[in-house]
Amino acid sequence: MDDILSILLVEDEPGECRKIADCIESADDVRLISVENNAFKALEYVRDSLPDAVILDLELHKGGGNGLTFLNLLREMKLPVQPYILVTTNNISYITHASARKLGADFIMVKSQEDYSAQNVIEFLRSLKKMIHNAKKAGPQSDDGAETAERRTRRIKTRIVAELDRIGISPKAVGRKYLIDGIFLIISGQHSGIYVSLAEKYGKSDASVERAMQNAINKAWRTTDIDDLQKYYTIRISSSRNVPTITEFIYYYAEKLKNEY
Repeated sequence: MDDILSILLVEDEPGECRKIADCIESADDVRLISVENNAFKALEYVRDSLPDAVILDLELHKGGGNGLTFLNLLREMKLPVQPYILVTTNNISYITHASARKLGADFIMVKSQEDYSAQNVIEFLRSLKKMIHNAKKAGPQSDDGAETAERRTRRIKTRIVAELDRIGISPKAVGRKYLIDGIFLIISGQHSGIYVSLAEKYGKSDASVERAMQNAINKAWRTTDIDDLQKYYTIRISSSRNVPTITEFIYYYAEKLKNEY
């Protein structure tokens, strides 16, 4: 689907995370790319993945840092485009809210207000989706100029890793790095000679690359909870073994992610 709104959630309350994640999963035009409870890790994720929007809790007692620190450091990062920042908070201090706005918060929702809900948070962002995307397409908003090829590659691969983590493709699996690169090659426009390219890059044979990729997929389908697999890998599997082939797998994620880029 075109124009999917990618969202990073920075929140340290598990219950709130679940509610927001469920609301996002029920919509087909928004996607949760990560959940972080640490302001500094969230900044790294913003730098590498450039989400369209960030839902930011100001007080991260169970994680690290806080929302004001996040906003202050985000301003100093030379990003090609700043994400839309929606603050959700239990803090009702006028001074704190004013500071957040001064540091770049686009909108603030107080969790204690009568009409606050996770659903309303997501519906609010969905209502702004077109304007957020138009602002992103308008061009760079920082002195850093256009996005470099290196930054774009890092951003896309960060998203691929997040998707593989969701379905349990283990970081220890040899085939994981081949799957990441294979998906990226297809997103970049290469549709043939994938095994050859990967074999040349890693100094392996075509057969060993193919075998490692399929083994990584097979292990995920043996060990990951079936509900998670069905939730995050939604295409029909044609294989009689009920495990995706490599081609099915890498093309599924390439198609899923390329619409964001």
